[in-house]
Amino acid sequence: MSARTVATAPAWRDGLEHEYAALIERLEPLVPCLELPLHLPWIDAINALKRERGAVIMAHSYQSPEIFHGVADITGDSLALAQAAADCAASLIVLCGVHFMAESAKILAPRKTVLIPDPQAGCSLASSITAADVRALRAQYPGVPVVSYVNTSAAVKAESDACCTSANAVQVVEAMGSAQVIFLPDRYLGSHVATQTQVRLILWHGQCEVHEKFTAQEARHARERFGAKLVAHPECPPEVLAEADFVGSTSAMGRWLEREQPERVALITECSMADNLRMRFPATQFIKPCNLCPHMQRITLPAIHAALRGTQHAVEVPADVAARARHALERMLAVGRHEAA
Repeated sequence: MSARTVATAPAWRDGLEHEYAALIERLEPLVPCLELPLHLPWIDAINALKRERGAVIMAHSYQSPEIFHGVADITGDSLALAQAAADCAASLIVLCGVHFMAESAKILAPRKTVLIPDPQAGCSLASSITAADVRALRAQYPGVPVVSYVNTSAAVKAESDACCTSANAVQVVEAMGSAQVIFLPDRYLGSHVATQTQVRLILWHGQCEVHEKFTAQEARHARERFGAKLVAHPECPPEVLAEADFVGSTSAMGRWLEREQPERVALITECSMADNLRMRFPATQFIKPCNLCPHMQRITLPAIHAALRGTQHAVEVPADVAARARHALERMLAVGRHEAA
């Protein structure tokens, strides 16, 4: 860098680069170098607002690195974030994820203000089924319990007997004590669960627009070309899962990497997941086939700042819907407590 360039650099830059030196070092392998100077003022402004408002920022594992590492206080999968919302002391929460996640946080923390930076951040799975669809299925299959994936709206959860995650779906299905269970809405996750239980699953035809795009050919290429271990999310098509060395939820992927410590791995899931796990496992080379979630990408640093500054985009769930949805979520949590006992 020339003396002239140094002399004309913005005054804030040297100060922020010194203050956030450790963060910059972590982000440099993950974020294009030209973007870092653009992110730092937003990160600094958000952190200042967060302290001023006594807010907590929570970020899903699919959030981009500058959010996940730069401003988030709590990170994890959708259920972990909802539980953290209920447990944390803060009364103001900014949920960096998609809308159903913010709804779940509000359901489990009804007295807290939960903001979502962009209310249009949706989910193809959540939008694939409505409460009316669930009621129609109940009429078609009277007496058959309904288990809904957490990737659903509050209204769908309210029509369900229990919720589940990709990590505990088998346990929740079997806890229903029924020979048949209606499983919603992901047909690929449902198909995977069906291979691990004697319970007959009645499936809905929803799918994740990120995971459904992966192909077995891409998976084989990652193994043959790079010698990579394959780790796939169960929302992927069955032919992709058949190629994988491990199939598991976002949290289970991290545990598998910690246990196996592969030299190279291809995470067959959302791209930012690989970026954020790379920090924890610097000795592992991450090979991408991956797809970005367009809805997660709607959450940006400027949107987080605007939400905090104006206390805007607060998530509300009608009381009657929230009460019934909370019952479905708590029934899932009760299964987890029973399994851990």
